[in-house]
Amino acid sequence: METAMEQTEAGNAEEFYRSPTTTPDADPWALALEDIDLATGSIFQAQKHHEYFKRLRQENPVHYHDKNPDIGPYWSLTRYEDIMAVDSDFQRFSSEPSIALFDEILGEQRAPMFIAMDPPTHDEQRAAVSPAVGPVRLKDLDQLIRSRTVEVLDELPIGTPFNWVDKVSIELTTRMLATLFDYPFEERSKLTFWSDVITTPPILMGISDEDRLNHLAECLLTFTALFKERQGESNNSQDFISLLANNPATANMEGVELLGNLMLLIVGGNDTTRNSMSAGVHFMHENPDEFQKIKDDEALIPSAVSEIIRYQTPLSYMRRTANEDVEIRGKQIKKGDKIAMWYASGNRDEAFFPDADKFIIDRPNVRRHMAFGFGVHRCMGNRVAEAQLRIVWEEILKRFDRLEVVGEPERVEHSFVHGIKDLQVIAHPKT
Repeated sequence: METAMEQTEAGNAEEFYRSPTTTPDADPWALALEDIDLATGSIFQAQKHHEYFKRLRQENPVHYHDKNPDIGPYWSLTRYEDIMAVDSDFQRFSSEPSIALFDEILGEQRAPMFIAMDPPTHDEQRAAVSPAVGPVRLKDLDQLIRSRTVEVLDELPIGTPFNWVDKVSIELTTRMLATLFDYPFEERSKLTFWSDVITTPPILMGISDEDRLNHLAECLLTFTALFKERQGESNNSQDFISLLANNPATANMEGVELLGNLMLLIVGGNDTTRNSMSAGVHFMHENPDEFQKIKDDEALIPSAVSEIIRYQTPLSYMRRTANEDVEIRGKQIKKGDKIAMWYASGNRDEAFFPDADKFIIDRPNVRRHMAFGFGVHRCMGNRVAEAQLRIVWEEILKRFDRLEVVGEPERVEHSFVHGIKDLQVIAHPKT
C-alpha cells in the first residue's frame, strides 16, 4: 500500500543518533529553529512532535536541518498545500533513491522497490500487483475480513486487561497479510516479525545488524522459493506473489529487487491498518462523545475511520529528492537535496482542517487527509485498509458498550512509523 502499502525503509545502525536538542523535555517554542530535528523518534514516542510541527507551520514551514549525522541535511515541509504540491510533482521531486530519510536498508546495497521509483517503471510494477487490492478483489475479501474480525473479537477476555495491539491489531493484520500473499497461514506471524525488522532500528529490537541481515535473508529465501513455485501458474491467482511472478514487468525480478518490493508490500499491509486499529480505540476512549456519535449512527463509521487515520497518521512522512533546483516559499532547494513531506503535520494544518488538534469523526473534509499520499504514489491499498477498520468498528459496536483503555499506550521510538506497541484495554460487553 504505497504510503500505506509502500512503506519500508528505516535506519539500521547498531547505535543510532538521538538529537541533543530536539528532545521530549525540550520546549519546542524556545529552541533555535536550526536546532529542530524532526527526524527524532523520541519526540514521536512521547507525543511531543505536534508542538514542533505547529511552530514550524507558523514560523518556518520550509525548514532546513543539517546536524543529523545519520541522515545528513534535509528539508522539512509542514504545511498541507506545500506537501500536496511536492507529492503530486514526480517530475521535479523524485522518489528515487529512497522514500525514507535513511538511505540504506541492506548495508551498502539498497533494496529497489517501486515506491522508490518514478514513472514509467513505477507504473508498470505497481500495475502488476494492484489487482490484489483492487475493487473487484475487495468484494471477495469483505466477508473474509468480517468472519475473521468476528472470530478475534469473540475470543477477547471480558473484564480483565489485555494488550489490544497483540490480541486484535496484529492478529487481524497478520491474517490479512497471509491472505494477500497466499502465505502459509500457520507461519503468518513471520510476516509481521519481518515487517518490524524492516522498520525498526536493530537496537530497539534487541538485535544486531548481523541478526537483522540474517532475518532479511530468511525473508528473501522464503519468498524467492514461493515466487519460483508460482511462476507459470495458470490459475489466475490474485495474491501478490503470483501477480509479481507472472507479470512481464516483474517476472524477472530476483535477489534484492524482489526483496525490496516484497518488503514494501509487507510493511504497507501491516503498519497503516495495525496502528490505526490500535490508535482508534485510544482516540474513542479519550473522546467518549465522538464514540457516542457512532453508537447513535453507524453510518458515521466510514467518516470515523478517515478521522482515525488523519489523527494518527501511521506513516509520519515520506521523502522526495529534488530533481532540479527549485524555490519553495523563498527557500532555495538544490538538486539532490532531501525533502521530508511531513504528513503528520499536514494532517494537523489548521489552515486546512479547522480545530485540527481535535478528534472530530464527522468533520466535513476528513476524506481529504493526506495519510495515503497524493499523485502516482497514492496508496493503492487504501480501500482494503479502510474496509478492515470499518468492519472492526461495526463488529465492536455489536459486542461492546465501551473499550476502556488502562494507562497510557506504549509507543514506538520512530519518526517514520508512528505506532503503538502496547495498549491495555478492558472490554465492557453490551448488556
